[in-house]
Amino acid sequence: MGIRFTNPWWVVVGAVAGLFVCNGPVMSFTFGVFLKPIMADMGAQRGTVSLAFGIGGVCSALMVPLLGWMMDRWSIRRVALPGIVIYAAATALLGLSPNSLLVFTLLFALAEAASAIQTPLGYAKAIAAWFDRRRGLALGIAMSGVGLGGFVMPQLAQSLIETVGWRGAYACFGLLTLAIAFPAVALWIREPRPGEGEHRATAVATELPGLTARQALGTVHFWILVVVFFLVAIALNGTVAHVVPLLTDAGLSPASAAATMGIFGLATMTGRLLAGYLVDRFFAGYVATALFLAPIAGFAFLASAAGAWPAIGVTLVGLGLGTEIDLIAFLVSRYLGQRSFGEIYGYCFMVFGFGSSCGRFVGGYVYDLAGSYNPALIGAAVALVVAVILVNRLGPYVYPAHRQPEPELVVQPAAS
Repeated sequence: MGIRFTNPWWVVVGAVAGLFVCNGPVMSFTFGVFLKPIMADMGAQRGTVSLAFGIGGVCSALMVPLLGWMMDRWSIRRVALPGIVIYAAATALLGLSPNSLLVFTLLFALAEAASAIQTPLGYAKAIAAWFDRRRGLALGIAMSGVGLGGFVMPQLAQSLIETVGWRGAYACFGLLTLAIAFPAVALWIREPRPGEGEHRATAVATELPGLTARQALGTVHFWILVVVFFLVAIALNGTVAHVVPLLTDAGLSPASAAATMGIFGLATMTGRLLAGYLVDRFFAGYVATALFLAPIAGFAFLASAAGAWPAIGVTLVGLGLGTEIDLIAFLVSRYLGQRSFGEIYGYCFMVFGFGSSCGRFVGGYVYDLAGSYNPALIGAAVALVVAVILVNRLGPYVYPAHRQPEPELVVQPAAS
């Protein structure tokens, strides 16, 4: 099934398209846009609705390791294609939610659980298998699809909510996901056949370098990675989830706040491209240090919520968030290998999902208690500092890129 191609960059093309409608832009980055309309409809507090979104995020996170295990055994397409259909249907089903927060929470949990198929898991797994020396760049370009979606989806969500209501907006997102992600995966996302890709992939998965999932769980590298990803997620995704309500609280119109989130999407895309380019040339820990510290200044600008400062703030936060998914895939491949990449990546992304859900809930809960997001922003800054310290404790790569042998010089005999 799908087009027969040997150029690995077609996999990147498919990943950009699929990740444009992945669960990040569709479910997470639009969280703040949907928050107040759902609060008004359900008559609920900010923390309560944030908890409903957080429960959905936990359900999504729990599904990712299972899907990674399935992809390691049955291929990406066999798992992803039916999964995308189920996810699109579950998202559209939110359009039938009655005026009940409990029922909405259950339906949202179902949609988020199904959305695990549209995390970067399958796309990152395919790219890690096709690329070696240029893996960081390929991941950066592919994950820029998330940033592009982050630019478009919040503004599209605001427009749809104004036109067809928040229920109709979710139904439209379900149809959009099916229309874009399904053909992208069917045409371009697959594992390389023997002899294809930068490291000439072998036919048997156990021949790939790296650890099994059980072996990885016994390493210090694995546990440092999951703690780093948890802290980064709770700090950055937790903050991003509340940017729109933070700005509307400060007096911006919903449309202006959604447009500011569009700037965040572009910054995320820039961060992914920049991080992907840099990690192929510099130690990933140094790259993470610079791009994880930048959002701390962004939190200060967001706290001011006046003039041009919010736009600068979301730009800096976007640069940091544009690093995290690239680094999950890149660091897993460099420290734990590719033998069980899907399952190990799934565990790391599961923890990342837990952090994101905790961050969303904590942000809303802190606001209800303090009447301000400032305490949550301070906590997010502390979490990023700890993450930077830990990522620099990883040490040298265990599975560095293989250098391609220099071509032999062939001397042609002189013509007689």
